[in-house]
Amino acid sequence: MAAGSRATVKENATRTGQQRRGGEMAGKRILIVDDDESLVKMLASSLSAEGFETCEALGGMSAIKSAYASRPDLIVLDVRMPLVDGFRVVERLKSSTRTFRIPILFLSALPKEDIEEKALRLGVSCCFAKPFEIAELIDCVHGLLGTELKRYAVHA
Repeated sequence: MAAGSRATVKENATRTGQQRRGGEMAGKRILIVDDDESLVKMLASSLSAEGFETCEALGGMSAIKSAYASRPDLIVLDVRMPLVDGFRVVERLKSSTRTFRIPILFLSALPKEDIEEKALRLGVSCCFAKPFEIAELIDCVHGLLGTELKRYAVHA
């Protein structure tokens, strides 16, 4: 990306998290998109601590470019952003053969009921209303990526 671009794409692989999970997150990349940079940083930190690689974008157009460039396994996407909102980002990504299979998790300051029907119709996998519990979001991410922890496994 060009210097000075509002999008920042960076790899935040946390090797200790991957080792802690037996490597099952190795190679799983999550694109985090929100116009609130502090929220993006918090999510990147939390997901990196779980062993995921993260990429960041601070707006809708940056999200589309980053999705094409970084080929994430999952996108965490804010709904309300200036210029290009989350719905338009989803429409673009779901209409492209390069990105239509990427699961998308929506974040919204709007009540979940106000966006969920349209979001699911467009192909969004799940929706979270802000504020949200980070542990619930991480559980959802694991579910969407098939990296659920075997917390209750019984070993003989």
